[in-house]
Amino acid sequence: MAGNLTRDEARERARLLKVESYEVALDLTEGDERFESVTTVRFAAATPGSSTFIDLHGAHVRQVTLNGEDLDVSAYDAEKGRFPLPSLAASNELRVDADCSYMRTGEGLHRFVDPVDQGVYLHSQFETADAHRMYACFDQPDLKATFQLTVLAPAGWEVVSNAAATEVEDLPEQAGRHGTVQAAKRWTFATTPVMSTYITALVAGPYHKVTSEHDGIPLGLYCRASLAEHLDADNIFEVTRQGFDFFHRVFGVRYPFGKYDQLFVPEFNAGAMENAGCVTFLEDYVFRSRVTDAVVERRAETILHEMAHMWFGDLVTMRWWDDLWLNESFATYMSVLAQAEATRWGGGAWTTFANVEKAWAYRQDQLPSTHPIAADIPDMQAVEVNFDGITYAKGASVLKQLVAYVGLENFLAGVRDYFADHAWGNTELKDLLDALERTSGRDLSAWSKDWLETSWVNTLRPDFDVEDGRFTRFEVLQEAPADYPTLRSHRIAIGLYSLDGGTLTRTKRVELDVVGARTAVAELVGAEQPDLVLLNDDDLTYAKIRLDDRSLRTLVDGGIAKFTESLPRALCWSAAWDMTRDGEMPARDYVKLVVSGASVVTDLTVLQTILRQARQTAQQYADPAWRAEGLRLLAAELRSLLAGAAPGSDHQLAYLQAFAPVATSAEDLDLLAGILDGSAVPEGLTVDADLRWSLVLALVSAGRIDEAGIAAELERDRTATGERSAATCRAALPTAEAKAAAWDRIVGGELANHIARATIAGFQDPRNAELLAPFRDRYFAEVGRIYKEWTFDQASSFAVGCFPALLFEEATVRAAEDYLTVEQPPQALRRLILEGADGVRRALRNQERDAASS
Repeated sequence: MAGNLTRDEARERARLLKVESYEVALDLTEGDERFESVTTVRFAAATPGSSTFIDLHGAHVRQVTLNGEDLDVSAYDAEKGRFPLPSLAASNELRVDADCSYMRTGEGLHRFVDPVDQGVYLHSQFETADAHRMYACFDQPDLKATFQLTVLAPAGWEVVSNAAATEVEDLPEQAGRHGTVQAAKRWTFATTPVMSTYITALVAGPYHKVTSEHDGIPLGLYCRASLAEHLDADNIFEVTRQGFDFFHRVFGVRYPFGKYDQLFVPEFNAGAMENAGCVTFLEDYVFRSRVTDAVVERRAETILHEMAHMWFGDLVTMRWWDDLWLNESFATYMSVLAQAEATRWGGGAWTTFANVEKAWAYRQDQLPSTHPIAADIPDMQAVEVNFDGITYAKGASVLKQLVAYVGLENFLAGVRDYFADHAWGNTELKDLLDALERTSGRDLSAWSKDWLETSWVNTLRPDFDVEDGRFTRFEVLQEAPADYPTLRSHRIAIGLYSLDGGTLTRTKRVELDVVGARTAVAELVGAEQPDLVLLNDDDLTYAKIRLDDRSLRTLVDGGIAKFTESLPRALCWSAAWDMTRDGEMPARDYVKLVVSGASVVTDLTVLQTILRQARQTAQQYADPAWRAEGLRLLAAELRSLLAGAAPGSDHQLAYLQAFAPVATSAEDLDLLAGILDGSAVPEGLTVDADLRWSLVLALVSAGRIDEAGIAAELERDRTATGERSAATCRAALPTAEAKAAAWDRIVGGELANHIARATIAGFQDPRNAELLAPFRDRYFAEVGRIYKEWTFDQASSFAVGCFPALLFEEATVRAAEDYLTVEQPPQALRRLILEGADGVRRALRNQERDAASS
């Protein structure tokens, strides 16, 4: 994000202006640092004679002409990113001629050089407000306009934007404005429909291209040439076609942007970005090494998420970033619904949702930085930190609850009306609720107040009396903390599960509304007490669920392995994890539960989630005196599972990926070394590039591989991914000297964004956390400067990634509190530090409780 536009400024500019069109001409042949950008924008002003400003960040401005008159270029504030526009006419034409800068941070127009073949690759990333790093514009979502782009690029490049190219002209070698001489092509693109600046896009370079079509829509896939052999186009096109068929059917509006290109670009900061007709993805989704089907499933969800945005976000766009959740929550919910109803993952998609998205939401919602789904966003700095588990996952969970409340068909009918009423425009929350109220016949004002305008998550507990093996009373208790006292209305199902012939099977299901602190469940009075009571069966609502003592004992004693269906098992895993994080279940009991139940988990996403959570529990939440034992239990179980796994199976790969980070004994490390050198490779396992790096990292952390070994591994894998992996390994070397060198590389600010993140990941190695003690004070000495001087994405990566989160000491909490009190940092940085300190507090509480349980 370049400038810090406020909501009040945006409202005033939207009141004053009606933007009609942009014509943008770029010259990408003029060197490694800058490119020419000439913008012509036509707009009307409601009040002739008034003034405003246009956004353009970090540029060298040559000439600005408004309605035929040159403006004084010295009035430009490059750091703030604004050029004042005085004395507007009723109808205006503005021309801005400037040189703009390529970025290395993943924002604006990012430039990357492939270490394999030295190819130069560009991609844009403009959300939330970085379009004005590439061209002059009124960079806010409610000033939509048409865009016509012309690009001069080196010959041999592909150039892709929101619209299709209408002409590609070959040019002879010629001198550019800055003297560069080379063969080039001029790409002229069609004029787009009206759209917001943040979803305009440019991708350019010697990209590999694969084309297809579906239902009259031209489809394109792009990746770097050095990754071409790994692009599994058939799978990506299959999901894309399934998505279009599903969304056309349920939305009632055809895809509105002509062609549909999906581009996997290097050093991308997010998972993907919904640029209209030109969707960009993190290129890690081009799998150069073998991955489990769970990873392929997550890629499919991302593909469908971005596709849903073509309607919700691109065709109809929020007026201001207060309603960011309208974009992200809706796209998340619809992507999972599409997976469940239109792809091979079927109902398993909701199991993944329960264990991944909801776990993210529950964690985020219990941080001191929690906020309502419909957040208050006074300026652009505030929105940057709201791309979080509440905006995406809690919002999607609440929409799932809303669908249970109004019915799926009523919900989709309301969405169709919403698109019909607001196509190509901007909306607020009320516009969507009005459409849903009309089609469902329900008043949603109370629902909106409870679910969208309040924070935190409720806890639901079963409370009952039993005589002669039957319930004589059954109630659902709802709890909320004093700071967030809202008790919401929940639509839930209650499932009763009994052990029968070695399986845990549902014998009764009751669906009801839970309202207030206590809700009686008359239908269960007289029912036989089962082995397990599961509140929120079928995962209808958003709430933390508690298990009664008998139900928890059923799970711990092996019942977790005896479910006949994946979703109730996943919900029980989720409940046990929540109880562990909240200190209601000893950390060692959660580790033992995972050890006892992992062998029967067939759902790979659930398996990989619980194994990761068990490792986190042992490393962070367990009594430090028991930590080594917890890791030993995990390693022993995973080694056994690895030995018995079907050769070449996804489970075999998942077990090894989970085993490597917990291997600490000499025997376990010898096994990893044997797999790496080829002397002990399990049957059917392919030790490819990415798996090798996982093994190398584990052995580096254990002191088995040194700098020379890392260098030798990098020689085997001279790729961008290899460079990132080597950076992680170097920072993970278990010596004080290596940690100091990594710290200096990080704070120097010269690393490309993905190398910086990789270095931070290795630096914060939980296996050698004691080496991080000297950097607690250094962190608080640097974080303010870095937040002020670096771009937001880089600065937040440092603020979160280098926080002393692995130093589980009261001194860490005190250092954070002292920094916040003395320095009074900007609100966004304050939030990130509060979150880091809260994680340390939670770990300390849980360690104490786990020690008391021993």
